[in-house]
Amino acid sequence: MDGFEQNTGVILIAATNRPDVLDPALLRPGRFDRQIVVDRADIKGRTKILEVHARNKPLAKEVALEILAKRTPGFSGADLENLLNEAALLAARRNKNIIEMNDCDEAIDRVMVGPERRSIVMSQKEKEVTAYHESGHAIIGGLTEKSDPVHKVTIIPRGMSLGLTWSLPEDDRHSRTKEELLAQITMSLGGRLAEEIKFGDVTTGASNDFEKATELARAMVTQYGMSDLGPIQYGRGNHQVFLGRDFGDERNYSEEIASKIDAEVHRIIDSSYGRGKQILSENWPKVERMVAALLEYETVEAEEVRAILAGTPFDREAAPVSGTPLPPEKAAEEPKRPDQPRLKPKISPEPA
Repeated sequence: MDGFEQNTGVILIAATNRPDVLDPALLRPGRFDRQIVVDRADIKGRTKILEVHARNKPLAKEVALEILAKRTPGFSGADLENLLNEAALLAARRNKNIIEMNDCDEAIDRVMVGPERRSIVMSQKEKEVTAYHESGHAIIGGLTEKSDPVHKVTIIPRGMSLGLTWSLPEDDRHSRTKEELLAQITMSLGGRLAEEIKFGDVTTGASNDFEKATELARAMVTQYGMSDLGPIQYGRGNHQVFLGRDFGDERNYSEEIASKIDAEVHRIIDSSYGRGKQILSENWPKVERMVAALLEYETVEAEEVRAILAGTPFDREAAPVSGTPLPPEKAAEEPKRPDQPRLKPKISPEPA
């Protein structure tokens, strides 16, 4: 790229999502010797991106782009564009002339985990088990100090799951503390714990929860130095160029250390399991109230979750339709959008 003769009139720019596998010859001075990291947008960036994609869409006055940006940590620009496009499609299918906040909420869920699978017919027993499972996640997540706030709980099947519990951070984060990771592990085990306490039996529904909890606990021991084994990293990732992910780990420790790592992972999981069981046992009436709400309405939004956790009554009739309160400045203002296009009504409703 530096050729046989000097040419200062050409600037070559390239992009990659795997800078760790680039040949060092490419990174020598005079070649690709400036590296600029382009991360995903923060909350301010997401708000600006949403403003761009919302220009030609008729939004209701209660739609707050700031709230949508807060609800979408980790979303790329394409994800945010897809979100508003999905919201527009949902509004048109429901014969609306404008996009409302509940359309945006549904669109976020679609982008994150896929559309609802209403075609699945669940027995009453399976619904009840799923309700207790998700309530276990929600109650532990809501009562654990370092856990992310619970945003929504549902027993409507989406993607590969029969039910889901959403927890969203209040702010963009770039690192996690040990207590936050332990809280996440404890919440992951809440579904199995609720099944065990209520039915004295367990189901296969917690397999993905166990996978996430074990992976996180092992990372705490081997990568983050958050265990009794000390601030040491065990193992080196074996990066595969064409697979684009870690294919395996190169072990740089003995069999004795491997045994200690397994013991530490087991200790973290056991400790979190005992902590979660204590939380659920002491707050079982809240679990039952959450289950009753899920069996009746199938979805419980953030405001109702907070009311259940606080033990206060909740009036669904008086709650905002979208489940997301408006900020004071949005509630006070009533902006008019006379120049915005209207959605085409009379489109077939969304299939059941």
